[in-house]
Amino acid sequence: MGAAGDPPEGTPEGTPGSGGEDEYRSVVFDESFVRAARLQEFSAQERLTDHAPAVRRRPPVRRGFSRQALILVLLIAVAFGTAIYMGVRHPYQPRATTPTEPLRMTVIPLAPQAPVPGAADPEKLYENSPAAHFRTGADGITMPATRRTEHFSDSQVVTSLIVAKEYLVASALDPQVLAGTTVEPVRRLLDSDQLDQFDQSFDHPTADGRHAPTGWLVRFDPSRAQLADTRIRVQGTLQAAEFDSGTLEVVAAHTFVYALRPAGPRAGAEASLFTVRRELHFRFDQDDLRTRQAEVVVSYVQAGPLACADDATNHLRPLLAGQRDKAGGPAGTDPYATGDAPALCGSLAQSAQPKV
Repeated sequence: MGAAGDPPEGTPEGTPGSGGEDEYRSVVFDESFVRAARLQEFSAQERLTDHAPAVRRRPPVRRGFSRQALILVLLIAVAFGTAIYMGVRHPYQPRATTPTEPLRMTVIPLAPQAPVPGAADPEKLYENSPAAHFRTGADGITMPATRRTEHFSDSQVVTSLIVAKEYLVASALDPQVLAGTTVEPVRRLLDSDQLDQFDQSFDHPTADGRHAPTGWLVRFDPSRAQLADTRIRVQGTLQAAEFDSGTLEVVAAHTFVYALRPAGPRAGAEASLFTVRRELHFRFDQDDLRTRQAEVVVSYVQAGPLACADDATNHLRPLLAGQRDKAGGPAGTDPYATGDAPALCGSLAQSAQPKV
């Protein structure tokens, strides 16, 4: 028997059977589709009454912003407004930087008043010198208590002090720098605007107060002296303060004490102490703090025992155990020469020497 609703004679040939509905199952017009149609059929009553055409055009559906779109627009507006406000009001916004100053340097040799004391054991020299209670190496470069300034945050002040300490370690404690075999640990810490002056100082050393390698770093004449003990004694202070509204200044004042021996293999050669007093002034603008580099604007160095007549521009040439300054005065100064700084020399006090 045929299924309910089928013609008595069965399904006509060529007409879809009971499974024919599957062919149109994908074509489904739900209510939302019908409501969105631009054309709408008039009812039979409307067509009879108004003699209207079979269909009419519906007005387009007016769609407003969804809630999610409104929230997104609001968030973008708030973020944009906050960015403008922070750009105007934020106390740490970048400021126009002043031109980088060239480094001004002074290197003063200190001549001994008597033969330089020496001993076979460097530790004995340290114990009997004013450096007996100094700390060793980078531990002697102590960090002060810090706080924010008017225009710089606490973290920025700390960064300036850390970079200044890194410069001191690289320029006065690195054994390769002291031996004169490299300058890179110092160079990479400098503001890029000072690199030309730095490079010129080492390519063409000149005692003009601008281009002396010993104003940038400590290094000994490798033909004359070498370290007898790598445990260099250090003591000093670091101080940070605002130089102006866009610049931090760090002043580093430290005394470095080195134990030295004559260069080369010399059996039984005694060690002696060599003292370097350095005062460096560092400047940091916003870019320097971001790149962790420094501008060195002042370098004041006193070092001895040195002979006054020796040139301390390129290397320090220490007087070692048993030696003394025979020249009796600084190198001559020509008042007619231009561009050179006057020759300066001081006297190394006996109280600064170890008691052996």
